[in-house]
Amino acid sequence: MRGFISLISVYVLVSLIYPLLANKSSFPCANTLSCRESLSFKVENGAIGIFNNRQVASPKITIEKNKPVVLGTETSAEKKRIYVDLAKQTLTAYEGDKLFMQTLISSGKWFPTPTGEFRIWVKLRSTRMSGGEGDDYYDLPNVPFVMFYENQNLSRSAGFSLHGAYWHNNFGHPMSHGCINLRNTDAEKLYDWANPVTTGPTTYADNRNEGTTVTIFGEAPL
Repeated sequence: MRGFISLISVYVLVSLIYPLLANKSSFPCANTLSCRESLSFKVENGAIGIFNNRQVASPKITIEKNKPVVLGTETSAEKKRIYVDLAKQTLTAYEGDKLFMQTLISSGKWFPTPTGEFRIWVKLRSTRMSGGEGDDYYDLPNVPFVMFYENQNLSRSAGFSLHGAYWHNNFGHPMSHGCINLRNTDAEKLYDWANPVTTGPTTYADNRNEGTTVTIFGEAPL
C-alpha cells in the first residue's frame, strides 16, 4: 500500500512539473543559429546583412552621450504597458490610460511569435542576429533598439525581442522569425520610453529599474 501511494505521489509530481518543463523548452531560439550572439551589445558599422537571399546595407550605429530623456521614461514600469495584437499586426503602448504610441509591426512568419504576458529584461542599442538555413538564411548586423522579453515559460536564452528592422518595409504583415519587427523610428521611440530606463548601450532590468510589461495576443494571419 505504501509503495502504491509513493507511485501516485511520483505521478502527481511529474504531471505538475512536466508541463512547465515542456512549455519552457517548446520555444526554439528566436535566432536559430545562436541566441548567444544576439544577447550582447554589438556594433559593426559598414557590415552588410543578408535577408531573403539578398544583401542589405545595415544602419550606422552611433552611441549618443547625454541623450535627452524622453518624457515619461522615469515613470514606474507598472504604469506602462505594451500590447501587441498579432491578428492586426499592431503595437500599442500606454502610460496609465494615456496612449503613447500605436504602429504597425511584423511578427513571426517562419516561426510563430509566442503569446502571453512578458517583461522586458534587457535593452541593447544594437546587436547581430542570424539564423535559418537555405532560402531562409539571414545574417543581420546592427539590429537596432532591441528589447528582449521573458516570462516563466519563455526563457531569456530563447532570445525573443522587440526591435527595429531595416531589411524590409512590409510592416503590417508577418515577416520575422518570431520576434516583433518595428520600423527603426518606431523602435527608437519605444526603446527610449520603455523601462528599464536606459542607462547605456546595454541596460538590464532589476528591482529598482523594472522592465515594462509586454502583452502579446491573437493569431497572426497566414
